[in-house]
Amino acid sequence: MAAFRFAMQASGAASPAAWRELARKCEDMGYSTLYVPDHLDDQWAPMVACTVAAEATTTLRVGTLVLDNDFRHPVLAAREAATLDVATGGRFEFGIGAGWLTADYDQSGIPMDRPSVRIARLAESLEIMRSLWRTGTATFSGEHYEVPGAKGFPVPVTPGGPPLVIGGGGRRILTLAGQHADIVSVVPSLAAGHIGPEVAAEAVLDRYHDRVRWAREAAGERADELELQCWTVAVQVVPNADEVFESLASIFDLTPDQLRAAPLALIGTASEIAETLRKRRAELGFSYIVVHEAEMDALAPVIAELAGA
Repeated sequence: MAAFRFAMQASGAASPAAWRELARKCEDMGYSTLYVPDHLDDQWAPMVACTVAAEATTTLRVGTLVLDNDFRHPVLAAREAATLDVATGGRFEFGIGAGWLTADYDQSGIPMDRPSVRIARLAESLEIMRSLWRTGTATFSGEHYEVPGAKGFPVPVTPGGPPLVIGGGGRRILTLAGQHADIVSVVPSLAAGHIGPEVAAEAVLDRYHDRVRWAREAAGERADELELQCWTVAVQVVPNADEVFESLASIFDLTPDQLRAAPLALIGTASEIAETLRKRRAELGFSYIVVHEAEMDALAPVIAELAGA
């Protein structure tokens, strides 16, 4: 089984000094990675935010979770990723997805095609970027991109390019992730285009077993090489987990037992949460746990027990 590591996702800070301090705190607490999302709301531009965080730290990895492929041409995205891989000495994780948040498309005026089209476009994009990183050039003719002879510069310091993170909750995107990604980020289905009650309904344990199976089947012979990542939204280190699950279950429209089993939630004493994570790693393969900034302090005692184990 892969060793545990932990990541924190944050959208920005009140000032450059506060952002650097957040990155250093993340590093000091034992987090492996600071991730930045890619939405058009109140958040920093992810590639710049990653650069600043990396400059403020020495061992912390930085990454995007995840870039929207529709916002950037793959030739330009590949150059940005390669540059950040070089600038960080290989501490960058390149997360990219097909896009899902309807509000991003509405306010930008970028057309939001149906999911199958967005995923097909991402698949072409991955071919172009991987070719640039691995061979230094890309010539591609597809349904969505025409690249007559792009040059890949700079050359990434990480052989083959930065670790590729692809996440999702549907079969198409997780099949693509299994085929291409180094890190598969498993989340509930976001097909609705927003966060609502349907996300919790997609968070039940059986659905996670399906998602892991889809990715591993698509990976084929390299299935055991995938690092499986789990996105978590509720972390509470408390002595009365049963009471908390009872009180929260109705909010998520789940039963207390369903919520307890759902990988979205980590509730209990530090030792109980650590045991939950060990069990999920054994059953589902999840070794890379992502929380949000609001939960980063709560998870500290669990990280102290499990990181690297």
